[in-house]
Amino acid sequence: PKYLSTRHNIGFMVLDRLAREVAGTWNIDDQAESIVARLQRGALKALLVKPQTYMNRSGFAVARLRDRLGFDPHNMIVVLDDAALPFGRVRIRPGGGDGGHNGLASIIEEIGSQEIPRLRLGIGEPHADADLIDYVLGEFSPEEDLDAHTEHACDALVHFVIKGIDSAMN
Repeated sequence: PKYLSTRHNIGFMVLDRLAREVAGTWNIDDQAESIVARLQRGALKALLVKPQTYMNRSGFAVARLRDRLGFDPHNMIVVLDDAALPFGRVRIRPGGGDGGHNGLASIIEEIGSQEIPRLRLGIGEPHADADLIDYVLGEFSPEEDLDAHTEHACDALVHFVIKGIDSAMN
């Protein structure tokens, strides 16, 4: 609850918005230490996952679900904050390093591959004299249009699920 409306939680904010838009219901998955929502509307069929471990142990939840459900990591997409991208920017990539994001590092380690699609959500950089951790764990300013940013990210996620990563990256 302490970090619910912080920049570091924008990934969960996007998933919550998508679940509301598609009438998904969140349920607890004790085995994966996660909250999950199954979505199905038309061509959109997805499982949204919000790990409830510490962020730097997110890979535990993903690996548990992968082992139980048998999905290919290429068919999942990790949604995360990125201070290196300007606020409002959305970037989809098929893989790569963790970019210093401990949650993504945990997922890469547990899955055993860097080839995991990811949706990076720009939260902007802190001012030169500000601490990065304090900035990331801070709330969005009134000037930042969080509604437009999460809407754009939801559109990108739906596009990824329905049309695939190559189309979504364009």
